[in-house]
Amino acid sequence: MKIVPAISGIPIRLTPERFEHIETRHPEMEGQEARILETLSSPDYVQQGDAGTLMALKLYSKTPLTREFCAVVHREIGNEDGFVLTAYFASKPSGWRRVVWKR
Repeated sequence: MKIVPAISGIPIRLTPERFEHIETRHPEMEGQEARILETLSSPDYVQQGDAGTLMALKLYSKTPLTREFCAVVHREIGNEDGFVLTAYFASKPSGWRRVVWKR
């Protein structure tokens, strides 16, 4: 299990089970664990997700696809714990989601 602090300072867990889920559901994310962790700890944007989640986004000039944002959906539980739900590459941040933090 890997743990990194989100931009809020709350530690976010990426478990082997979640990373396997991400690689299975989003094959382009295979081998992208370092980018997922970097996106959580040093995002360009954080947007409000669905049902209390947050979405950390970081632009990478080169990915397995092309120039894309890495989007990491996670949940913060109180001030001391959080976990990754999923991660994927996106061409741009969602235009309709509220930005809660921006670099």
